Amino acid sequence: MKNFAKLIIFFSLTYIITFIIAILLSSISAWIELARIISDEARMGEDLAKIAWKSIPAAFYISILLAIAFSAKEKMPLSMAIISIIILGCVFTGGISLAIERTGVLKPALKPVPMIQAGPGLMLPQSDDTVILLKRNSDLRGSRVVSISGKPLIYQEIPLGPNNTIISLPPLPIGGNSPWFIESASIDFTLAAGELKTRYDESFYLFAAYVFAIILLLSSLRFLMELSNWPLANIFFGALVFRLVLSLEVFLNSRETNNLIGSFLAGKVPSALITPLVFGALSVLILIYTILTGIARGGFKSRKNKDV
Repeated sequence: MKNFAKLIIFFSLTYIITFIIAILLSSISAWIELARIISDEARMGEDLAKIAWKSIPAAFYISILLAIAFSAKEKMPLSMAIISIIILGCVFTGGISLAIERTGVLKPALKPVPMIQAGPGLMLPQSDDTVILLKRNSDLRGSRVVSISGKPLIYQEIPLGPNNTIISLPPLPIGGNSPWFIESASIDFTLAAGELKTRYDESFYLFAAYVFAIILLLSSLRFLMELSNWPLANIFFGALVFRLVLSLEVFLNSRETNNLIGSFLAGKVPSALITPLVFGALSVLILIYTILTGIARGGFKSRKNKDV
């Protein structure tokens, strides 16, 4: 019971802290995106509810990874650890989802941003290229000077027509330079959040089944935390596998994959349940493997002791 109480406290703190950090990072990113926009019209920002929904997958993926690492470190029984993590993950994810939808606190946090007024000489960088406007930014099709890496400055009086399409005016926000791994994970988390929101709007039972299946699969991977005597190495390897699970989730939720699997099932299973069933089947196989491996190791150790 002592380890169970520790796991509850550890998981709760990890989930909440990760969720808050994800919201803060998403909010800051959204504010930066809005601040860099130069447009003839004001643009509405994302409200806090959308940002909160996007933060849910990151929160439960990271918190479950750390929770199973904690349970392995504390030598908790496999069954107790998995059941505890599943219950905690479902409670927190379901509770936060309900809170997002039913509280009136989460009103739009990012207000409309008025057009940024800038005079002649405004420089718009894009990678190694730069566009220098010679008129106010309200006249985006006006004359400009274009600096392309490795070429002399180019004057464009009218940036239209067959001879004036050297470089398109870069729309802001301009693409960032985030590492590929982080950027792809962010895209997958966004897609996973959209799937959660869609299932929640369609039926809370479909949402609950989906969350349960994902958490069950992630929890069943606890054997990864026991592969090495170095906890940090186990967490790193577990993070890579969790990243693959996230990619698998996005892959299974794609329309083409759903249609393909649905054709094999002859339409007997609703498309909304295909991903939970696949994750459930994988979880069962992993748990069987873990149990059989544990039995084999126990038999090997007993034989070794007898020989000694």
